[in-house]
Amino acid sequence: MTPAAVEPFAPRQRKSWLDRALSVAADVRAGEAAGALLLAANVFALLACYYVLKTVRESLILSEGGAEVKSYAAAGQALLLLGFVPLYGALAMRVDRVRLISGVTLFFASHLAVFYLLGRAGIPVGVPFFLWIGIFNVVVIAQFWAFANDLYDSERGKRLFPVVGIGSALGAWVGAEAASALFARVGPYELMLLSAVGLTVCVFLTRWSDRSERHDASRGTGPSGPARDGSPEPPMGRAGGFQLVLSQRYLLLIGLLVLVLNIVNTVGEYILGRLVVQDAAARIAAGAAGGLSQEALIGRFYGNFFGWVNLLGLLFQLLLVSRLFRWIGVRGTLFVLPLVAMFSYSLLAVVPLLTVVSVVKVLENSSDYSINNTAKHALFLPTSREAKYKAKQAIDSFFWRTGDMLQALVVFVGVQLAFGIRGFAAVNLAFVAVWILLVLGIAAEHRKLTAADAAQRAA
Repeated sequence: MTPAAVEPFAPRQRKSWLDRALSVAADVRAGEAAGALLLAANVFALLACYYVLKTVRESLILSEGGAEVKSYAAAGQALLLLGFVPLYGALAMRVDRVRLISGVTLFFASHLAVFYLLGRAGIPVGVPFFLWIGIFNVVVIAQFWAFANDLYDSERGKRLFPVVGIGSALGAWVGAEAASALFARVGPYELMLLSAVGLTVCVFLTRWSDRSERHDASRGTGPSGPARDGSPEPPMGRAGGFQLVLSQRYLLLIGLLVLVLNIVNTVGEYILGRLVVQDAAARIAAGAAGGLSQEALIGRFYGNFFGWVNLLGLLFQLLLVSRLFRWIGVRGTLFVLPLVAMFSYSLLAVVPLLTVVSVVKVLENSSDYSINNTAKHALFLPTSREAKYKAKQAIDSFFWRTGDMLQALVVFVGVQLAFGIRGFAAVNLAFVAVWILLVLGIAAEHRKLTAADAAQRAA
């Protein structure tokens, strides 16, 4: 047998105790646990920071403008990303992945100091901070998963992404719980500075992961990234993210899926936000607020809400995701969330109460952040490096925020037509039907890509 015929992913060493421990949650093979945990720690810090900032965002935007302003401001994020995505693609062609990720992350971290100073000066920052975080969260999370897709091939990523996703789910839960506990004590602006420190930690973890992967690759024991032999990364093509998406049916379907998914999710968030504001106002009017302001009541509710969402998401990530990948594969797992959403909005159409909305949104969001997110990111494993960095950035940022823009139109029309909770739930059910059709199309294209990838690996 020639060296070229040897399977490059065959274990060359015995499993360590760490490999064996992680094997409880996923199919971890010898020497893989440390690298997967580094990525998990990275996304843990990233999601913890984001959920602290997300709680701050909800408090500022809802207390300064209300649920309608929040919904309409989301439309502006898509317009800003229309210019940001080409700039990101141009930067990705000129620097290596570590400089790209480090530079973009520190760029966003520096802005938090600016918002801190403005907020402390008494300047309202709710709307601009909402616009900023809408760009920040999709860009930095998309580039993290592009990095993870770049490190692993389809086979390895399918096995190890559930482990990486545990860091994502755990970080989101810890961030939400920390925000809930600290919000009333330190206030929203100090939480911004805390998050800036956390983002700086993410930069060091990215560099550590890259060095570790290159070191293992040079020894012939590392993951199957672009630098398997330790050589420099191959340059990317000149095609931009939008051009890649529009020229490939698979990528376009994923973009449309992300767009529709976000319409459903954000209209659901509008329903929840509308009821939360009404409930806070009613409690203050009835003298049952315990001396808390509307801002504090909203902040405490969302801190607890995100805490439950992410705790359940963590349990799903630990107990379900890797098993779903084994039982029904990445394609089958994509059907889980739309079925959950169909159940949720069918129930809301019948019982439109805050308690019910809270419970079904916890179920929907926790399934999204764990099961659906891991499957969605895994869709890019069989794609090119250009698709991983450029097309994924366009999809996860612009298409996601275009969904925000369209849901703002849905909310505007619904408000003009005096839709209640039941009316908005019915609209979401129609979008869920479109969602399922898109998943069917993606599954067919994914089957072709993975078959071609398997044939290439065999050759």
